Amino acid sequence: MSSGDDEQSQALAKPTFTEVQASAVVESVFGLKVSKIQPLPSYDDQNFHVHISKIKDATEGPIEYVLKISNTEASKNPDLIEVQNHIIMFLKAAGFPTASVCCTKGDNTTSLMSIDSGTEIKSYLVRLLTYLPGKPIAKIPVSTQLLYEIGRLAAKLDKALEKFHHPKLSNLHRENFIWNLKNIPLLEKYVDALGQNRNREIVEQVIQLFKKEVMTKLSHFRECINHGDLNDHNILVESSKSAFGDAVYQVSGILDFGDMSYGYYVFEVAITIMYMMIESKNPIQVGGHILAGFESIIPLTAVERSALFLLVCSRFCQSLVMAAYSCQLHPENKEYLMITAKTGWKHLQQMFDMGQKAVEEIWFETAKSYESGISL
Repeated sequence: MSSGDDEQSQALAKPTFTEVQASAVVESVFGLKVSKIQPLPSYDDQNFHVHISKIKDATEGPIEYVLKISNTEASKNPDLIEVQNHIIMFLKAAGFPTASVCCTKGDNTTSLMSIDSGTEIKSYLVRLLTYLPGKPIAKIPVSTQLLYEIGRLAAKLDKALEKFHHPKLSNLHRENFIWNLKNIPLLEKYVDALGQNRNREIVEQVIQLFKKEVMTKLSHFRECINHGDLNDHNILVESSKSAFGDAVYQVSGILDFGDMSYGYYVFEVAITIMYMMIESKNPIQVGGHILAGFESIIPLTAVERSALFLLVCSRFCQSLVMAAYSCQLHPENKEYLMITAKTGWKHLQQMFDMGQKAVEEIWFETAKSYESGISL
């Protein structure tokens, strides 16, 4: 969701391109004629859904794209965005449902645009990806089977990236990146956005528990590259009819690689569990199905499993605190920023009230049931 890499990351300049300006970028930088363009929701970058006019006698090709305009902070690190683009291309070649990255007229994957705002000149990195069809998982009723498949997908993604090499890969070591789960203590700078209430008390307790119980275990976790944002709006699905006539959903797209960084296998599964809980009618049950899918590819170690509960709570805190803080900066984007908060605080409080032992028992028993072929 976010792209900033230091404690000032949220005080960044979100792009404010008009549809006319965005169309001009597509035509001048990528050489495509725009027939229709409309804004898409986004956190701190700017995205547009672009339809292009087919050129007469042109070979078959996509006619729908997404123009991504990075915020001013992210635009200062073109190497990081280059690595993200190459990861998207690598995963596409490996069979994952990611977008294709389009080249500029100069055969690059990004272009730096300078815009005179009247008071200063700001620079923004722009890139163009093919538009992926499908509905966000947030918009459908999610079956336990689909949760299991999403868990498998998260693990397959991390495993595939073990084979990814790039000369600028070190850019994914994003030490003070607010969205990397190991940086939970950085949330202390933002908790004032919550005011004084029970939500803040829970967040402060989670931060202290994280310092005591997770920071001490990091050296025992297995490191990998994390997607880091497999939320219910970044996974797309398409439906087909089952033999019984009801809808069966398959993953048709993986979006938003802007939060990629070096992390750990257990981070990926924790982040995925948290986001799949958001819209669920049985949120506490979700974790076991995701975990079973993930562990069918990458079984967690005992020490990784023991941190899972606190890591899921920690991701809730990250998302909820940064949403509250960002709302103060960008009140005009409140509806999008507060998606998680609609149910997130309730789910976090429920987990906290039940306690680690009770929640783990549900997750681990559910995951174990898949081994015997009887999923709960």
